[in-house]
Amino acid sequence: MQRLAILISGSGTNMEAIVHNTQPGGMLEGLCQVAVVISNKPNALGLEKAKALGIPVICVPSAGRSREDFENDLLDVLKGYQPGLIVLAGFMRVLSPVMTNAYRNQIINIHPADTRAFQGVGGYRWAYENGLKQTHITVHYIDEGVDTGPIIDQMSVDIEQCKNVEEVTQVGLAAERLFYSKVIRNLLVKELKKEVLCAGS
Repeated sequence: MQRLAILISGSGTNMEAIVHNTQPGGMLEGLCQVAVVISNKPNALGLEKAKALGIPVICVPSAGRSREDFENDLLDVLKGYQPGLIVLAGFMRVLSPVMTNAYRNQIINIHPADTRAFQGVGGYRWAYENGLKQTHITVHYIDEGVDTGPIIDQMSVDIEQCKNVEEVTQVGLAAERLFYSKVIRNLLVKELKKEVLCAGS
C-alpha cells in the first residue's frame, strides 16, 4: 500500500476529500494511506481537520526562512514517513531543486486552470474574467517552475452559467475534490501494473 504525504497551507478541503477516499468504500481504499499531513503555516485550518480524521500532523514553518532551510527541514520530516507520493493540496510554496531532485516525479499538484494557459494563483478568477465557458483543472508533476511540470491529467468543468467568481470557485472546488482522488487512483493502479509486469518478467 502506497504511503501519501499531503502538504497544505490552508483549509485542507482537497486533503480532507483524499483522506475520506482512502477509507472503507472510498475509491482509494486498499491502494494508499495518508501517512502525514504537513503544513508550512501553524494556523492552517486543515491541520485540525486532519487531526480529527486521525492523521498525524506536523507544521514546518516557512515564514521568515530561506527556501533552502525550510525545504531541508521538510525533507527531514518526510524521510521519517517514507512517502511514495507527495500530494500538494493548497500548498502555497514554490519548491526548489532541494525538494524536486529528492522526489523527482513523486510530487503532484492540482491547479484550477490549464497550466499551458495560466500559471500561479487566481485561476478561477482568471477563467471568469476572461469569459471562459469551461475551465480545465489540471493535475501535474512538480518541477522547479510555477505550474510548469508535466501534465498528468485534466478535467473540463462547465462554468458558463456561473454568475460571479464565487460561483466559479464553488463549482471548481467541488470538481477538484473528486478529480484529485481519481487521478491519484489512476497513478497508483498504473504503478501496481508496472510492478506486476516487472515481477513476471
